[in-house]
This record gives sequence, structure tokens and C-alpha cells, in this order.
Amino acid sequence: MTDLSGKTALVTGSAQGIGHAVALSLASAGARIAVHGLPGEPKADAAVATLIAAGAPEARFFGADMADPEAIGALMHDVAQWGGADILVNSAGIQFTAPLQEMPPEKWQAIIAINLSAAFYTMRVAMPEMARRGYGRVINIASVHGLVASREKAPYVAAKFGLVGLTKVAALEYANAGSRASGGITANCIAPGWVETDLIAPQIDARAAAHGGNREAGAAALLAEKQPSQRLSDPGEIGALALWLAAPIAHNITGTTIPVDGGWTAQ
Repeated sequence: MTDLSGKTALVTGSAQGIGHAVALSLASAGARIAVHGLPGEPKADAAVATLIAAGAPEARFFGADMADPEAIGALMHDVAQWGGADILVNSAGIQFTAPLQEMPPEKWQAIIAINLSAAFYTMRVAMPEMARRGYGRVINIASVHGLVASREKAPYVAAKFGLVGLTKVAALEYANAGSRASGGITANCIAPGWVETDLIAPQIDARAAAHGGNREAGAAALLAEKQPSQRLSDPGEIGALALWLAAPIAHNITGTTIPVDGGWTAQ
């Protein structure tokens, strides 16, 4: 039910972190993977090799700055020349925290550009071609911060709320494209809570130091305020959910935002 043989997936931000975990899951199901990162990404070759080892019949790196609409246009053209994206996963993102009155305007602009506008620029190109083929999956990696807010994260929260809304609009506009037989076109969000990536490692280490070096206790302390399970998600868990959403069986799941947050948004 999750065979993606013959499909091509573009996963932005897939040289590392959640994006790479998603790409691994799709590769394991037989999808070709268009790997993305910034131009000159030092992990590009290793990421491509890992994906081929995981089962991708082909993987190729495409470098582009997701803050630059022209670069995104070039990326989408290059991927189209490679065969086009049946599956589009917008995972590239950045973060910066500061109180609202202290948030540098350039940080606001960058976070909105990469975490929200980039998805608009990829989707507007990819989805019409998906509709022509009768099969397409857009999976946007949002966040619990697309559903609830936190202090000192104004641009990130604004971007992720916007991403959830953008995804719903796309889902409605393409809901009746294709058919059950062809697979149809869907657009959904995954909304992770705390996920164990390099991004949060310094925070865990700092908490662990206060607990005698016990990393598990440090992680639980970090999660205690927000995530009732007090367990981090592994990036592979996000990848597994993305694989299911990408598969033909999920043809009638569209316009949803699925939290993976240990009960955070249930409160």
C-alpha cells in the first residue's frame, strides 16, 4: 500500500534533519528523490548516497536558496527536467527566537520567506502538473506552532499558521483532480512537536547538565512545559507518517494537519 515505485519526490531541506528522514522513508518505498539544500551543501553527497542505499532508484542533489523566488523557480524547472515531482515535501525551515519588540525585521523577512513563501512558490508550479498526471502529494512540514502559539516566536508562528492555511486552500482547489484509480491530488501538513534533531541538541545538553549528565532526564525537563508525553519524537517517525500520506491509499486524506506532539495540542 505504500509502494512508490515510479514516483519522484522533491523534499526541500533533505540533506539533514526531518527532511532527510522523510526522504529516507520515501526512498525505502522506491521513490526517486530530488534532494535539496543550499548550494554547496557539504552533506549533499552523503545524503544522496544514503538515499540510494535505502532503496531510491535514483537520487540527485539540487541546490537552491529558498528565500529567493527566482532560485526556487530555477529549482522547480530543473526538477521538472529530471522528471517532475509527483510528491512535494516542503521541509526547509529556519528559526530565531526573540520578544516581538526585539525581533530583527530581517529575521522576520527570512523566516516568512523560507518557512511560508517558499511553499507557495513550489506548490504553484508543482500542483498543476500533478493534476495533469492525476496523481500528486503535497506534504508540508508545519509545526505545533501552526496550531498554537508560543512566546518569542512571532515570525515562526505566523509562518506556520500561514502554511496550514495555504495547505487547506490548495487541498480544496485540487480536491477533485484525478481519481481514486489514478490516486488524486492531496495536500496535507504534518505538525511535529519536539523532535530530536541537531536544532534542539544544545537545549537538551544544557538541561542534561542540570541533571547530572542524564540526557533522557534533560530531554524530559525540556519537554515538561509543553509536551505531556515528555518523549521526543524521532525524525524517522515523521518520515513514516509522510510515507503514508504520500501513498496511493491516502487519496482521500486532504486538507488535514496531523500533530505528532505527545499531546501538546490536546491541552
